[in-house]
Amino acid sequence: MCKVRIWAVLSVFAFSSALFADQVVLKNGDRLTGTITKSDDKTLLIKTEFAGDVTVQWPAVQEVSSTQPLHVALANGKTVSGPVTTADGNFVVATPATGTVNVAKTDVTALRSDAEQADYEKSLHPGLLQGWKGGLNVGFALTAGNSETQNLALAFLADRKTTHDDISLYANSVYSTNNAPGAVPNVTANAIQAGARYSRNLNPRLFVFVGPDFQTDALQELNLRSVITGGFGFHAIKTDKTTLDLFAGPNYTHESYINYSDSFLALTLGEEFTRKVGASTVVAQKFYIFPDLTYTPGQYRTTFSLGTVTKLGKWLGWQNSFSDIYVSNPPPGTKTNDIVLTTGLNFAFIH
Repeated sequence: MCKVRIWAVLSVFAFSSALFADQVVLKNGDRLTGTITKSDDKTLLIKTEFAGDVTVQWPAVQEVSSTQPLHVALANGKTVSGPVTTADGNFVVATPATGTVNVAKTDVTALRSDAEQADYEKSLHPGLLQGWKGGLNVGFALTAGNSETQNLALAFLADRKTTHDDISLYANSVYSTNNAPGAVPNVTANAIQAGARYSRNLNPRLFVFVGPDFQTDALQELNLRSVITGGFGFHAIKTDKTTLDLFAGPNYTHESYINYSDSFLALTLGEEFTRKVGASTVVAQKFYIFPDLTYTPGQYRTTFSLGTVTKLGKWLGWQNSFSDIYVSNPPPGTKTNDIVLTTGLNFAFIH
């Protein structure tokens, strides 16, 4: 008799637990019970008691039933909140303020629990020191014996993206020496680049941007090149794996060489492309051309870069980068192209 009572109690408890849990029914008839955490138009995440976090494909979801309030984001930008059930292929949201709201599944862009909604709202207006991602690249080469060379390459990237704006910072330097007896020149590379850019979305495709860039190159006799630029950009491709942004606008350039300095207006025309390859590699490519608007037509400067970062661990990766800066009218005795190829470790950070 005692065993019968124990099993009866356990059965009632299991039934009560299921009664007060969220449920997801898939098109193949499978049923998941737990707590719905979040979903977008691709996947739904439900936290189950025994299987842990389970991710299912959103198109495979047939029915949803939640005992907890869910925040249902709609395609028109509005959000309704309350326990959710399914009827006749539509989502029925029991809102405390306006009563029952029927929503077509095709109009649902996201489901969020209270905790996920709070995190989402914080992400819309993060503090200036929040939301940063980036990395530090370090490459070093040393030879001794018949050759005596040292080469140090450093690069820093940081980016802070929100739903409405983007701040990016960068800096890189290459310093190389040849200490072999009689080697001329002793310093074979000494170049530094740094800059920042702020962009703000005007709509999902169009944005405005502004920012400074700085460069020095001892072997090209360039003490400092300062470029202040701004203009409009266009998100030509914007997916989880691929982005392509186009830029156009005027810039003010000041160049200070060893023997002379100059200031002029120019155009900024360029594109930036990123692509995730597999689960661990990111390819990034940039190309810009800066036609001179002040002096002789046909004078211009271009910058091209191509790099990859392959993730080796949570914060460690391997990077390769190639860059080429071309100046159509360099100082006498210097070359038009400066090419840099580096490889080394990447130390990533998230704040």
